[in-house]
Amino acid sequence: MSSIVNPAYAPTYRLTRRGRVVVFALGFLVLLAIGLVFAAASMATGEPEATETIVVAPGQTLWEIASGVAAAQGTDDVRETMTHLVELNDLDSVALGAGQSLEVPVD
Repeated sequence: MSSIVNPAYAPTYRLTRRGRVVVFALGFLVLLAIGLVFAAASMATGEPEATETIVVAPGQTLWEIASGVAAAQGTDDVRETMTHLVELNDLDSVALGAGQSLEVPVD
């Protein structure tokens, strides 16, 4: 016995109201997720911070450098500026050596 499929027969599918709501909600969530990915990517690739390179003088500490940068930027939080300098220069510690180059933010 052969199985013959009638090409004129096409199954019909109907979505209930709940099914339409689910399909719409899923589509909306997918579009929202795509939008969030693009928004996060554009924020991550923003303009780089303006910096200048300084050379550490003998006996100069990161606290002194951070104090000068904080004063130039008009902020009183030297600790926050020091943390920013550590992150900006990818330092392993706060110890500096004479002649070391550091990137510091400029106004």
